Amino acid sequence: MKALMFGWEFPPHILGGLGTASYGLTKGMSLQPDMHIKFVIPKPFGDEDTNFLKIIGANSVPVVWKDNTWDHVNSRIGKFIHPDEYFHLRNYIRYDFRRITTDEFGCINFSGVYPNNLLEEISNYEAAASVIAHAGDFDIIHSHDWLTYPAGIFAKQISGKPLVIHVHATDFDRSRGNVNPEVYAIEKRGMDEANHIITVSNLTRQTVIDKYHQHPSKVTTVHNAVSPIEDIDRFKKTVRKDKVITFLGRITMQKGPEYFVEAASKVLEKTDGVRFVMAGSGDMMNQMIHLAAKRNIADKFHFTGFLRGDQVHEMLAESDVYIMPSVSEPFGISPLEAMQVGTPSIVSKQSGCAEILENAIKTDYWDIDAMADAIYSIVKYPAMYKCLHEKGKYEVDNITWEKAGQKVRDIYNKVLGWA
Repeated sequence: MKALMFGWEFPPHILGGLGTASYGLTKGMSLQPDMHIKFVIPKPFGDEDTNFLKIIGANSVPVVWKDNTWDHVNSRIGKFIHPDEYFHLRNYIRYDFRRITTDEFGCINFSGVYPNNLLEEISNYEAAASVIAHAGDFDIIHSHDWLTYPAGIFAKQISGKPLVIHVHATDFDRSRGNVNPEVYAIEKRGMDEANHIITVSNLTRQTVIDKYHQHPSKVTTVHNAVSPIEDIDRFKKTVRKDKVITFLGRITMQKGPEYFVEAASKVLEKTDGVRFVMAGSGDMMNQMIHLAAKRNIADKFHFTGFLRGDQVHEMLAESDVYIMPSVSEPFGISPLEAMQVGTPSIVSKQSGCAEILENAIKTDYWDIDAMADAIYSIVKYPAMYKCLHEKGKYEVDNITWEKAGQKVRDIYNKVLGWA
């Protein structure tokens, strides 16, 4: 089977969970011997792992005809696209996209991030998708998250192939209900046009049904998983006196960072020898720094900034407790990553991963007293720490992307009538 996937980010250049999930799922699906995936992203950087799929950079897809030689293409952009493929795609330009600013190769410059002109880049991404769809050989289209739904819809209209969209989050999650009407409209159209909808949790599935008015039979949950860590034994806890409690993620209102700070204050009222780490960046960071100072716990609070790659696993391994107090979390892979390295986790009941984790402590995001009690119990009672450490690690080692990938393949087969 040949799948054409549209994504927005891919490791090692990621800004959130979308890239991590895209990588894990595609790698898990690649274990199926007849599965072939072309994964489109706006701007590859050239260091992505392409051993199990083909990466196509939308910024290397010509959308406006420009006269170029094979050698010129090879010398300038050959690192990202083979000249033969460039000329093959150029032959499939079917629309007049001269309104879009392009480079000497007729390609669009994408930022590779989430720029201020994001809606413009989403629209431009459609143009690249149209050329790929006209030129491509694929059985099914799979769009990851709202930014890629318009591209997936256009590819479906051109090719006549079915479209599956993957809802990694909705704007109801990102905005705490203060939904952006433009984003909602894109999400709603994507869901309406899709042949099937995959959600990362039952929590998100219900949002899709209730808020976007989709028929339940059209929506299937495929929970996320966690990728194995190479040489995991190298991530070990340093012997030290103080216990470390960690929040790791975007410091935004969706993630509930203020509840972490308030719970920290409660714990420090009861005991000493505990330090708190807020790892990440976001628009609420300064607010959290001021809140820690206001609660008079700044000397016990550390802000690391954004972490990536091995830094994430090192921080999680050094932690005695990991907390994800998200207000609305479609899934949340980070607790699974923490449990992989043996760190007990506390997650909000308002998170998708709470649906599948049996060996994590679950509290309501707003219940700072319950959160503080859970932290205190883990750091003060060795037997509790040991139980969560051992059982949690065993549990997540059996939550694999291969199993998730097989569920997605089953959905493909059903949509295509191959089941």
